[in-house]
Amino acid sequence: MGIENKKWILKERPSGLVKDSDFELVTESLPEIQEGEILLENMYLSFDPTQRGWLNDVPGYLPPVQIGEVVRSGGIGRVLESKNADYKVGDLTFGFVGWQTHCITKPEADDRFRVVPELLPIPTMLNVMGTTGITAYYGLLELGEPKPGETVLVSGAAGATGSVVVQLAKLKGCHVIGIAGGKEKCDWLKEVGVDDVIDYKNSNVHEELPKVAKNGVDVYFDNVGGKILETVLYLININARILLCGGISSGYDATRPPDGPNNLFSLIIKRATMQGFLVLDYLSRSQPALEEIATWVLEGKLQHREDIQEGIENCPQTLNRLFTGENKGKQLLKI
Repeated sequence: MGIENKKWILKERPSGLVKDSDFELVTESLPEIQEGEILLENMYLSFDPTQRGWLNDVPGYLPPVQIGEVVRSGGIGRVLESKNADYKVGDLTFGFVGWQTHCITKPEADDRFRVVPELLPIPTMLNVMGTTGITAYYGLLELGEPKPGETVLVSGAAGATGSVVVQLAKLKGCHVIGIAGGKEKCDWLKEVGVDDVIDYKNSNVHEELPKVAKNGVDVYFDNVGGKILETVLYLININARILLCGGISSGYDATRPPDGPNNLFSLIIKRATMQGFLVLDYLSRSQPALEEIATWVLEGKLQHREDIQEGIENCPQTLNRLFTGENKGKQLLKI
């Protein structure tokens, strides 16, 4: 008897927050694997805001998920069967496994399925020791180039990526301002050393930011997009660096395109740069970043937390937690 796989396939394009009815949870019997293939039993799925964007029928850095296809997501699984010399039975493997309990794949060199060492708990490997940490590391340290004494502003500061960015900035001797939603998240940011915290749910960011950014902003790590970027552009210093990492408050689940900032001329006046980036461009050289991050984690200098939901049937609502602000830290689902 073959292995049964439960998988979520896209049934119709969502509008705004996803609904269970946008998808269909189907059960299938898996075929025998072929030469070069591996069979994974998925253990944890990673949920990231960009997954909502992949459900829209618009061009992106990866093609949209098509109607009838398994919903794309990263995750970690264990190799149950292998007909590929690069993967052994029992190997813990990270890749685009999708919203499903099992995954058959024929890994290619650029497929980003990689065996991960079992040095830390799996949730940690999908968070600070995964693409989240790589994003924060290269985005802030290589592109942002923070210098001691500079002011680093981070939106979405209590989220998976933002929470790493603020701590890296403190490790580099910067004055750090974090924007997050709700007392619990803001209190956590203070616990990990953020100098000033703005609670966007209980105060007006556009009024508060000029008060706390008394010395201007040298690096802005933008995880949310929207009107906050416009406010920041009025506060940037000469040679400021603005890094566009995400648009969780304005883009992924929007029913219409968000308004753009109307003061881009500030970039000229302040001789500043604004750059978008994707973690995919850095995966091939992730090892040095992960080694340094691991050291900081083991030394207790880099705190992290994971929000773990359970059960394959809860995938749609787990994705929504990213947009309602319910998640506390990196959003994961244990199968």
